[in-house]
Amino acid sequence: MSKSLIRDLLLIGIFSTSLSGPISLSAAGLPPYVDGQPLPSLAPMLEHSMPAVVNISTSTNIQVNENPLMQDPYFRQFFNVPHQSRQQQKNSLGSGVIIDSIQGLVLTNNHVIDKADKILVTLNDGRQLNAELIGTDPEADIAIIKVPAKNLTQLPMADSSQLKVGDFVVAIGNPFGLGQTVTSGIVSALGRSGLGIEGYEDFIQTDASINPGNSGGALVNLRGELVGMNTAILAPTGGNVGIGFAIPSNMIMPIKDLLVKHGEVKRGLLGVTTQDLTPELVNAFNLENKHGAAISRIEAYSPAEEAGLEPGDVIVLANGRVVKSSQDIRNIVGLLQIGDKVNLEYFRGNEKKEAVAIIGKQEQPQLSGEKLHRLLKGTVLSVMEKNKGEGVLFEKIHSTSYAWRVGLRPGDIILSANQYRVHNLEELKKIVNPNDALLINIQRGQEAFFVVLR
Repeated sequence: MSKSLIRDLLLIGIFSTSLSGPISLSAAGLPPYVDGQPLPSLAPMLEHSMPAVVNISTSTNIQVNENPLMQDPYFRQFFNVPHQSRQQQKNSLGSGVIIDSIQGLVLTNNHVIDKADKILVTLNDGRQLNAELIGTDPEADIAIIKVPAKNLTQLPMADSSQLKVGDFVVAIGNPFGLGQTVTSGIVSALGRSGLGIEGYEDFIQTDASINPGNSGGALVNLRGELVGMNTAILAPTGGNVGIGFAIPSNMIMPIKDLLVKHGEVKRGLLGVTTQDLTPELVNAFNLENKHGAAISRIEAYSPAEEAGLEPGDVIVLANGRVVKSSQDIRNIVGLLQIGDKVNLEYFRGNEKKEAVAIIGKQEQPQLSGEKLHRLLKGTVLSVMEKNKGEGVLFEKIHSTSYAWRVGLRPGDIILSANQYRVHNLEELKKIVNPNDALLINIQRGQEAFFVVLR
């Protein structure tokens, strides 16, 4: 007798001795019915949910750096080198979720479609549709694309605030480009943040298997409602280890509305820098409250300063939501628009206070070039927007300035100064000596070059 047959007989024995009711055995040896009731199955729910999850493939044309000699037609002709395209095509795969079948709106991750020249959506029934980009939010890694709205199935949204650790969830996506795949698990944790994956983090953690290609796919509850969008995995070995992260539906929906309306998310400013309230800070401030976000800095003339907040205040509630960490206040403020009100409850010492702040416009930090170096007079420098890379941008350059005469132009980006990489104005200030010669590495479009100021 084979080992597999013995195992099947043992299973049948276990079912027959542990269940009191009559059992109906199928030809395969498994009981489809117990006490006249069918065994639990996710199949009925998935029949309704899977058509709303799509596969996304993108193609991006990338400029290839070429040896300058290869650009000389006489050189190529002399050595009989055929002309080659300076562009290469990069392809990637991911997943998406239809969230509006009337308008044809598909939810996915920004990193799935980032910089794509062509987006192709494949439906569960095999149809392939070209998609157009509606809007992206790189900070939250959310994007909305649109396909022709004909015979589409959408997923209903769930209230992700009702999730509890231990709830069963199902991940649907396109891992490794294999085609639509379903895995199941439970909610392992809620409110995961500080992972450094996205700018705004409030992840659902799950042990449902999520792999490369699942990004942008659906995390649904047992009613087939969308509770989150699969986004990232913790994979120290490169494979799935049972720690996956999804953006909750309650974070997705307000961002989705803004992307459909404006094509982007313009976040407002409160003007505070906060840090987690540690036991050491609790003791140092002699606080009775042990949870919240401690304000370490207030920006001058900011909404926070106008509302009367001060360094050392501990925010515990914002617009009715409990603030347990600095990431919480960042997420709450990050979903507000310019002109929105934020009602704050905070402790100053052990005295509880309230304040109302009006979210203001985020201004890019700027610096007059002459304050940095005497030869940069007539220029204005600013930091790069986060979704456009890192470096220091020449915002303005006067045409009569020394910087203009040596070839610098507005839009040039300083990548390094005196051979030190720079990411922002603060780093640049530390490197530059106003009286010494300055070597800067400039990026202009696809080109890069050095300029010496002396």
